[in-house]
Amino acid sequence: MASLYDLVAGDEDARVCKDIPESACREMPRNFFLHIVSNTASKIGDELASAKLVLAWLMSALGAPAFLAGFLVPVRESGSLLPQLFVASHIRRAAVRKWFWVGGSVGQGISALGMAVVALTLSGAAAGWALLGLLALFALSRGVSSVASKDVLGKTISKTRRGTVMGYAAALAGFATLGVGGWVTLQAEQAASTGFFALLLVAAGVLWFAAGGIFAAVKEVPGATEGGGNAVSEAIRSLGLMKDDPLFRHFVITRSLLMSTALAMPFYVMLAQRETDGDLGSLGLMIVATGLAGGLSAPVWGRLSDRSSRLVLVASGVLAGVLGLMVFALTWLDAAWTRSPYLFAALFLVIGIAHSGVRLGRKTYLVDMATQDTRAAYVAVSNTVVGALLLVGGLFGLVADIAGVAATIALLGLMGLAGSAAAWRLEEVQR
Repeated sequence: MASLYDLVAGDEDARVCKDIPESACREMPRNFFLHIVSNTASKIGDELASAKLVLAWLMSALGAPAFLAGFLVPVRESGSLLPQLFVASHIRRAAVRKWFWVGGSVGQGISALGMAVVALTLSGAAAGWALLGLLALFALSRGVSSVASKDVLGKTISKTRRGTVMGYAAALAGFATLGVGGWVTLQAEQAASTGFFALLLVAAGVLWFAAGGIFAAVKEVPGATEGGGNAVSEAIRSLGLMKDDPLFRHFVITRSLLMSTALAMPFYVMLAQRETDGDLGSLGLMIVATGLAGGLSAPVWGRLSDRSSRLVLVASGVLAGVLGLMVFALTWLDAAWTRSPYLFAALFLVIGIAHSGVRLGRKTYLVDMATQDTRAAYVAVSNTVVGALLLVGGLFGLVADIAGVAATIALLGLMGLAGSAAAWRLEEVQR
């Protein structure tokens, strides 16, 4: 195990532990691979039950009202982010926190299996409301896992190796997703039934159960339990970090601007559906693009994040911003080639690469910026603030109705460029 870890970790400094105790350092090779495998399984489950792709298509196939589909992404994202400020205080009461991740993974698996049952038994508005309710349960479980995962990562994996862990997991999940997308593309006719979506959701549920079981094997050294008081009072106290910690405040502002990459992705899908009359074959191409984005870029982003997560945020913000402006220009051409499903799959690939960079860069920056005592609070506060802003981000749907989808993508591109400029002014935390 140790020799394989030395090979994968990549350099002569692979066995040096920079900010974890010696007892955790001895277990790091084993924990390194457990983190990768468990996170890979959960990330594949994420793609198989993607709110912005798979669940949206499923709602349409079940005949649910269109306005319910509009709530999928806000419920998925904000539902997992907003409660974290209150969940974090309970997590801090535990000296060993991996079990919160395990419990959250089980909750996500149960939610996915429930969605599969809905796909097979309900239709119309009843199916739409049931899917949203289960998605809310999924999101709450996801929020618990999110707070715990970064805390456990910081306790078990040394600085300069955390981005590598997340990068490998995202890459493996990306290649698995690529295979699923290729299968959907080649079997579009068979994929049209709701039974196919139920199969995807059952597979996602099984993967989350497996991820929880694997993560339970992580060797975590008991840590500090301070700050585990009353959830409301601790939440209010933690929000004071936005006032008292200028670096953290700057990071939250930067992350808020760069959330434009996530907000833009559904609009890319909407534009592709409008321009190409997309069917499930088009969905398959977009799943392929999603898999390629993670598989090709995540290892690179992860390695670069361990060197400078600040510059990863700068680069990915510029990429998303320039792409948004280019898409706006392409719509003015209105040539036949601009309506090709392969072009839109390529555009979705690029925005996926940019989004992957934002996710890995900001996760690595936050974990390395924090200490063991502040990490859970930093994660919870930043996620809560961004979760609230994501709800406001739903107003971009109104912008799309008024100004058009392409103009909305351009506006979000400008927001990405602003986030890149903000990231440029962040301090380096990897040094």
